[in-house]
Amino acid sequence: MGTRILKWLGLDKKSKYVRDYFYTTNMKASIYMSIIVIVLEIWMIIRMTKTIFRDHLQDQFWHIVEKYYSNYFLLLAAGVLTLLFAARHLTGKKWIRWISPLVIALSTAVCVFEIWMISKYDPATVTRTHFNNYVINLCAGIFLIALSGVILSDTKHRKWQGLSVMYVFSFVCLNFGMIISENSYAKGEQILTFLTMELFVICLLIWRPAVGFAVLTVSYHIFFHRLNGLIAFNTGTVGTTESTQINGFTMWISTLIFCISNYNRTLQQALKDENLEKMNSHLSKISVEDELTGIHNMVHFRAEAEKLLGYVTTDKEDSVFLFFDIENFKSYNEKYGFHAGNELLIKIAHLIEDEFKGSLVSRFSDDHFVVLTRSTGAMEKIMKLSGDIKDNQGEVHLELKCGAYQPSGEETDSSLALDRARFACNSIKKHFDRPFRMYDKSLEDKFQLKQYIVNNIDHAIENGFIKVYYQPVVSTENGCICGLEALARWLDPNYGLLPPGSFIEILEEYRQIHKLDQCIIEQVCRDYRGKADAGEPFVPVSLNFSRLDFELCDIVGYLTETAEKYNVPKHYLDVEITESALTDQQDFLQNAMKVLRSSGYKIWLDDFGSGYSSLNVLKDYQFDVLKIDMKFLHGFANNQKTRPILENIVSLTKQLNMISLTEGVETKEQYEFLKNIGCDRAQGYLFSKPVPGEELWSRVKRGELKISPEYSNAG
Repeated sequence: MGTRILKWLGLDKKSKYVRDYFYTTNMKASIYMSIIVIVLEIWMIIRMTKTIFRDHLQDQFWHIVEKYYSNYFLLLAAGVLTLLFAARHLTGKKWIRWISPLVIALSTAVCVFEIWMISKYDPATVTRTHFNNYVINLCAGIFLIALSGVILSDTKHRKWQGLSVMYVFSFVCLNFGMIISENSYAKGEQILTFLTMELFVICLLIWRPAVGFAVLTVSYHIFFHRLNGLIAFNTGTVGTTESTQINGFTMWISTLIFCISNYNRTLQQALKDENLEKMNSHLSKISVEDELTGIHNMVHFRAEAEKLLGYVTTDKEDSVFLFFDIENFKSYNEKYGFHAGNELLIKIAHLIEDEFKGSLVSRFSDDHFVVLTRSTGAMEKIMKLSGDIKDNQGEVHLELKCGAYQPSGEETDSSLALDRARFACNSIKKHFDRPFRMYDKSLEDKFQLKQYIVNNIDHAIENGFIKVYYQPVVSTENGCICGLEALARWLDPNYGLLPPGSFIEILEEYRQIHKLDQCIIEQVCRDYRGKADAGEPFVPVSLNFSRLDFELCDIVGYLTETAEKYNVPKHYLDVEITESALTDQQDFLQNAMKVLRSSGYKIWLDDFGSGYSSLNVLKDYQFDVLKIDMKFLHGFANNQKTRPILENIVSLTKQLNMISLTEGVETKEQYEFLKNIGCDRAQGYLFSKPVPGEELWSRVKRGELKISPEYSNAG
C-alpha cells in the first residue's frame, strides 16, 4: 500500500533513464517559457518607458521602478539564465555560457536597487508586504548572480545546476505574478497575472504530483493571504471576495489535476521509450555478443576481422587465425548435465578472452572459439590455455585442440581463413598427442578437395559420377550371398576414384549428405528393376542412412516413393543405422524408425560395439539385424578375449530374436569360428571387396560367387 501511495505521489524511485527523460522534457519546456518571458518583459519595459515619457511621469519614476521595473528586470534576467542553461543542455554548445554576464548585469542592477530600497525602508510609508518584496527580489537576484557565475566558470552541464535554475525561474515567475496581481487587485482589477504564471509554471513544466501539490498550495495560500489585507480601490472591499476565493479554488484544483495528468502522461511516454531503448540496446547487444558466454559472436568477428585485414598498417605476417575445439566436451555434458556444461563454456570463453587480451576473440559455435591475434607468443598462450582447461575438466578428459592459419598477400576473407584454421583443427581430432596444427601445404591439398566436394556434389550426381558399389553379405549356413551392402563411390574426372572416407564426413559437416543417400537409393532401385526386367536374380540390399537424413529431408517418404516408382518389394530394401547416430535425439530417431518398420522395411544396427552405449541401444530400440563391428576381429588370432566376447554377442542376438552379422571377415579361420558359434551372416574381403554391380554379377555368372537358393530363382 505504501509503495502504491508513493507511486501515486510521484515519490517512488525512478530509473536513471526516466529521470533524464523528465529533465530533458523540462529543459525543452524551459526554452519555450524563457523565450516567451524574455519577449514579454522586453516589451513591457519598452512600453513602460514610453508611458513614462508620453504621460510626463518622470516625477513618479522611482515609484514606477519600485513597483514594476525591478520585477521586470528580475524576471528578464531569470528568463535569460534559464534559456542559457536549457540551450546548453540541448545543443551542447559551450560558447552559450558567455551570455551569462548579461544576466549578472541585470541581476546586479536589481540587487543594487533592492538594497537601496531596503536601506530607505520606513514603516510609516512602506508596507511590510513591499519590504518583503524587496528582500525576496534581492535574494532571487543573488541566486541568479551565483548561478550565472557557475555557468560561466563550469564548461560542463550539470543536472543540479539546471534544476536549480528551473526552480529559481519558477519562483521568480510565481513571485512576479503575485506582485503584479496584488497591484491589479488593489485597483479593482482581475488577478490574471498570478493565474497565468501558475498555469505557466505548473502546466508547462513537469512536476511530481506531490511537488506540484505543494507548489500550488503554498503559492495560492501566500497570495490570498497577501490579498486579505488589501482594500480594493474602486469597491472599497477589504480582502478577497467570496467569488474570488471560489474562482481561486477552482483554478487551484484544475491546475493540480492538469499537473497530475501531465506527469502521468509524460511518465508513460518515458517508460515506453525506456522499454524501446532497452529492446534496441538488447538487439544491438545480441547482434555482436554471444548470448551464452557474453563474449563477441561471429557477426562481430567477421566484420572486425575483415576490417583489420584490410588495414595497410596490419602486419599480416605476424597475424594468425586460431580455431579452438574442446574435444570430448559432449561427454562432459552427458556426465554433468547441460547446465554445468554451459558454465564451463562461459569459464573457457573468458579464459580465452583474458589470455588473448587486445585480440579479436569470439565464440564460433557450441564448444568452438576463434581468435585473430599476433602469431608472436601465441603458442605459449595456447599451451597455457590447454593446461587451464585440463584443470577444470573434472572426471571427464577434456583436450584443447587448436588449428591455425596465417593469412598472406592480399587476403581479406575472414570466413575462408577460419575454414582453414578449422580444417587444421579437425585434422588433429582423436590425436591426443597433438594439441596444435598449423595449416600447411598438405592440408591445403585436402582443403581444396573438401571445397571441391562441397561445391560439386550436385554436379557429380547430375552427371553420374556417384556410383554404387556392392559388397556381398554371405549366409554362414550355405556360404551363398544372401544380401548386399550398397556403398557410395565418387568416380571424379579430376580426382579419379574417391573413397567414401574422403567425402562422406564432409557432406555430413555441410549438411548435404541426404543428396548422396537419395542418389544411392535411386540407383539401387533402378538396378533392381533392371535385373528383374531381365529375369535375373537379385538379393536384398542394405542402405546406409545418416542421422542427418532424418533432419534434412523426409528420407522415409523418399525411400517409399522411389521403391514404388521402380516397383521394388520392400523386403529387398533394408536400412542400416550406425550405433553412434542413436546417441543423439533419441526420441526423434525412435519415431522415424517406427515409421520405417511400420512401412515394411527391416532395420539393421550398424557398427555394434564401436560405441560405449551398445547395450542401452539394444534396450531402447528394436532391430532386425545386429551388425558386429569389424574391430572385434582385429587381432583374432592372438587375442583370446575376442572369441568369448563374439560368442556371447551372437548368443545375445538369438535371445533378442535378431539376425547376427559380423563384418571385417578376412580369413577362413574367422569365418569357420563365426559359423561354429552360430553367427548367421558374414561380410568381408574373404568373400569380396565392394565392387561395381556389373563386376559383381559377372562373378556370379562365372560361378565365383553364388546367390542363396531363395533368391537365385527370383526375377
